[in-house]
Amino acid sequence: MIGLFAHLFYPWGLILQILAIVHFIRRRPDTYWLFIVLFLGPLGALVYLFAEALPDAELLGQSLKAFPRRKRIRMLETAILDNPSTGNFEELGDLYLDDGKIRQAHHAYDKAIAARSTTLDCFYRRGLCALQLGNAPAALPDLEMTVHRDAAHDFHRAAGLLAHAYAQTGQPEKAEAMFRRAIDRSTFSETYLNYAAFLAAQGRNAEARQWAQKVLDKKPTMPRYLQRRERPWFRRAGALLKRVPA
Repeated sequence: MIGLFAHLFYPWGLILQILAIVHFIRRRPDTYWLFIVLFLGPLGALVYLFAEALPDAELLGQSLKAFPRRKRIRMLETAILDNPSTGNFEELGDLYLDDGKIRQAHHAYDKAIAARSTTLDCFYRRGLCALQLGNAPAALPDLEMTVHRDAAHDFHRAAGLLAHAYAQTGQPEKAEAMFRRAIDRSTFSETYLNYAAFLAAQGRNAEARQWAQKVLDKKPTMPRYLQRRERPWFRRAGALLKRVPA
């Protein structure tokens, strides 16, 4: 039956399998899907594409927003030459950050703050960029100011990032207190995993595994679209559980 299906739809069946495998590599869903695609051939690929790739159309739509975003970036890069205002630099930083250009975003926020920006989110995002660039000491002042002025900023993500910055700069007491404050008020997988990594670095393996497991425990009750968005965190949680001894 499967062989007949593959023969009738050759080479389209092969194309379906290639599309399914490429999507699998990029999105990394549950491993059993790969066996379905490989062993059931085009029929399995078709099932996979309907079950996994089709719901990703929303994410594809978000990717397509990159084109108008990059056009806006080019416009702002030109406009700033004549009008280096704080608003232009802040918007440019936000667009760079959305586009994954962390270093350029950090530079734009620097320019906005140098031009006397007082927007709290500008300082917060500059700290976030510094942290992602591996410069936790530079991130600390911005994140400390953000949490001091607005403890719940970005749905308590700012507090979680500040805790991570404390951990990265060798301040375990402050990190512990801030992590506890953040996880009491939010359920961000990012915060849970940063806390788990901090605990593992402190040799508190059982607690580290507990917090990594909490990320995976969220998966069964999540809607499918959220599961797809959380996949990178699920993979990081699984990797941490493998790395940290029981």
